[in-house]
Parts: sequence; C-alpha cells; structure tokens
Amino acid sequence: MEITMKRTSIRAAVGLTAAMLIAGGSSAAQAASLVDISLWDNGATMPMAVGLAYATPSVDTAKATMGIKVSPPEVKAGKVTFNVTNGSKDRVHEMIVVYLANPSRQLPYINAQNRVDEDKAGDKGEVSDLKPGASGTLRVNLKAGKYLLICNQPGHYAAGMWTEFTVDP
Repeated sequence: MEITMKRTSIRAAVGLTAAMLIAGGSSAAQAASLVDISLWDNGATMPMAVGLAYATPSVDTAKATMGIKVSPPEVKAGKVTFNVTNGSKDRVHEMIVVYLANPSRQLPYINAQNRVDEDKAGDKGEVSDLKPGASGTLRVNLKAGKYLLICNQPGHYAAGMWTEFTVDP
C-alpha cells in the first residue's frame, strides 16, 4: 500500500511539473501583437507635397497629401504582425519598418532617387509594392524603441508618408 501511494505521489508530482512547464511555455510563446496599417493618398491628380520628411524642422504634416495610419500606435516588444492595406485608388504604396537609433535625426536620403536609403536607415522588414486596394502582411520580432513606418516609393516619404511607431519593453 505504501509503495503504491509513493508511486501515485511521484506520478502526480511529475504530472504537475509537466503541466506547469506547458503553461509556462505557452506564456513564453505569446501571440503576436496585431497592428493595422492603412496607406492613403489624395489621388494621383493631387500634386505631391514636398519637404515633409521626418525630423525636418517645422514640418507641418497637415500639408501631407498622403500618409500612413497605424492602430495601435504602440505595442509591447516581441512578435508584431502588421496587416497593411493600400487604400489608394490609383497609386502603388509600401510600408517599411525602420528602427530609429536616434529619433531626432532625419533618415539617410538619396536625393537623385527621391527615396530613403533603406540599407543605411535600418530596414527591419516591409510589405512592398502594394497595388491600389491590395493588402499584405509582415511579421517581425521588434525590440523596445522608436520606429518609423514609411512608404519609400519615389517622393512619397518626402510628401509626408510616414508615421511614428513605439515598441514598449
């Protein structure tokens, strides 16, 4: 009888330990934060604004003729899934995630191409070349810090097509 009880107690302890490990493992493998991105513009007939790049002194984004809406604007560090939709009726857009090592500085820019230098800026992932009305998804693992979400089609970033995004610890 005593041997049977010891075996039962050991089995129960092993079962409890296994259950705790499984439960602990599931919290470590938490679901990704979901972020909805909407890429918009005022149409191809509207001239693109200029001089609205991030960290430009006295930038007035109210003059932007295109932009990026993000919801929510901040998430916890870890796995992040961006669901991106191009709401434009006639322009191709994209969404690129850039880590801001120094949030007070402008991103490196290639004037001849009218685009951000993605390699120097620190591209963390992107949903490229979305045709009007199209959608795409990006899954990335992000550390805590400030990020910029940009469209890097020629002229779009300088026209104000960027938004700040925060990843909390």
